[in-house]
Amino acid sequence: MSDVGNLLDALEELAIQKQEAVLATVVKVEGSAYRRPGARMLIPQIGNAVGTVSGGCLESDLAKKAWWLTEQGQPVIRTYSTGMPGDEAGEEEELAFGLGCNGTVHILLERVRVAQPYLPAQLLRQVIQEQRPATLATVIAGTGDAKALIGARVALSPMDDLFLSGNHAALADLLTVDLQAAFDQRKTALHRYDLGADEIEVVIEYLAPPRKLVIFGAGHDAQPLVAMAKQQGWRVTVIDSRSHFARNERFPGADQVLHLSLETGQIPSGLIAHAAVIVMSHSYSQDRHWLAQALSQAPSYIGQLGPRSRTERLLAEIPNSLSMPAFEKLHYPMGLDLGGDTPESIALSLVAEVTAHFNGRNGGMLRERTAPIHDAEPVMRHQKASESL
Repeated sequence: MSDVGNLLDALEELAIQKQEAVLATVVKVEGSAYRRPGARMLIPQIGNAVGTVSGGCLESDLAKKAWWLTEQGQPVIRTYSTGMPGDEAGEEEELAFGLGCNGTVHILLERVRVAQPYLPAQLLRQVIQEQRPATLATVIAGTGDAKALIGARVALSPMDDLFLSGNHAALADLLTVDLQAAFDQRKTALHRYDLGADEIEVVIEYLAPPRKLVIFGAGHDAQPLVAMAKQQGWRVTVIDSRSHFARNERFPGADQVLHLSLETGQIPSGLIAHAAVIVMSHSYSQDRHWLAQALSQAPSYIGQLGPRSRTERLLAEIPNSLSMPAFEKLHYPMGLDLGGDTPESIALSLVAEVTAHFNGRNGGMLRERTAPIHDAEPVMRHQKASESL
């Protein structure tokens, strides 16, 4: 979500300057590509673009052409092939870039106008503010009369409210069930609806809130860990019982720094729910206290820094530790085996393992992976009775 935060900040600044922009959004990927659906790039009238939609291959072309491609004010799909020169380009508007990646990237270009509501930005702000997910459906292709729907949207907000851009009540009726399904399954997917004479293609994005990291221990080695986690766009909380360590000025990037006593301090309700927790105070009594609290709650991941034997002693001193609710989430020793021993290299190892956990990966070398690097977005097909949208 770091890209999202930068993009929303840029939109607010452009609104103050009364400046329009073009937003480029990856809406569909076929084959191999650097970014996945949901990647966004903001192209202002004046100044530099914010965000990326590729590994740096497509941004220049988009920045040059986005404004004239959208000069009619209507959303436009721009398609890029990343195959080798001479590969079949496919559709007439598809542009071959000769990158050798053997993929096709479909990018939605649309104007973001001054003082006009823009649903994706509104929704992303709510996701961040409420710390709850949302789903966003965008029509990216259509046949016949349905072609005019390209760019139309329906959204399910973090508060379970249904929003739509424009007067498309029938589209909302069509998509509501699948918006909720994407919310429940926590997955972005492509949907194709056969409406009889017409057909539409819709990408339904699952918009997750920023990932949460709670660090118990405010020592010197926590500082590079906070910095790296914030580069990922995570919400970071640092907690320590030592007041001389738990100071905001030591962690200027953290979202909050808390001084909690071991005798009276309680972890705020909901703070570590679904969060990654790292226990690394280098104090045996602190680690035992915070590890016990984390095991009794519902985090997504718990990592205990230090040797295996030390963690096993901690667990032996925590009553019923092996049967506590989050014991299966505990990783020790934590971190990927990178071999470094500096605070920065240890932080890299910890962030890498937590990232792998959040993404459902093991953190191995990609050269040893037999499956594709990126999981393909599922395509859902729906046969609907003939109806007018």
